[in-house]
Amino acid sequence: MTTAQFYCQYCTASLLGKKYVLKDDSPYCVLCYDRIFSNYCEECKKPIESDSKDLCYKDRHWHEGCFKCTKCNHSLVEKPFAAKDERLLCTECYSNECSSKCFHCKRTIMPGSRKMEFKGNYWHETCFVCENCQQPIGTKPLISKESGNYCVPCFEKEFAHCCNFCKKVITSGGITFCDQLWHKECFLCSGCRKDLCEEQFMSRDDYPFCVDCYNHLYANKCVACSKPITGFTGAKFICFQDSQWHSECFNCGKCSVSLVGKGFLTQNKEIFCPKCGSGMDTDI
Repeated sequence: MTTAQFYCQYCTASLLGKKYVLKDDSPYCVLCYDRIFSNYCEECKKPIESDSKDLCYKDRHWHEGCFKCTKCNHSLVEKPFAAKDERLLCTECYSNECSSKCFHCKRTIMPGSRKMEFKGNYWHETCFVCENCQQPIGTKPLISKESGNYCVPCFEKEFAHCCNFCKKVITSGGITFCDQLWHKECFLCSGCRKDLCEEQFMSRDDYPFCVDCYNHLYANKCVACSKPITGFTGAKFICFQDSQWHSECFNCGKCSVSLVGKGFLTQNKEIFCPKCGSGMDTDI
């Protein structure tokens, strides 16, 4: 291009001795270039002229002096920032507005920092600690109470009950017997070691026994049938002079009539109705 041909590509004005801008290898006077090619600032809506710095983010443009946090108005030039709903925010404002708040200290959990989540709430990793020992829980098992979160050792030490049999902690469920707690799997017959969790059982000296073992070891025996006398299902029995009978076994030893609620006579350990016992050498 010769000096005779050095004209603005748009208005053809001579560019000799004047400032100009090259666009696609073609010269433009500053006025034409700004009018045709300048981007408009997102903030002030004015053109970003050729003598100004054009800052671009996702096809949007700003003057250098307009490139600011929309909340605190601090410059974002050469600083980290984030976008929310097309607004530019500095990292501090973005954190305060958009980031989670720590359930313990109520401060913002900064982007990029590790946070712990439990039951819909968030903690700084250093704030998520055992209520008792104040040591970080991290990803270790925990148990939650109204008073706070506890690591398993502290919970067991402060709150958990121990099984009366194995002396280990009962973490869930359990059975109460004689004001003592037992694991379900530890609640066994003291005689045969049968599982009593869903069985009928009897007690002797604060020890549980299945019905069979209790009857064999401790139950009184019926004088008539020699079978054990138990109180299950509302069964009734008769006592007389240290002897016991099932109510259905309390019958005359001769005619077998029931003597429940009636007078009777005894001879040795047998019982008789007055009719059958008359003439015998009996006790009244």
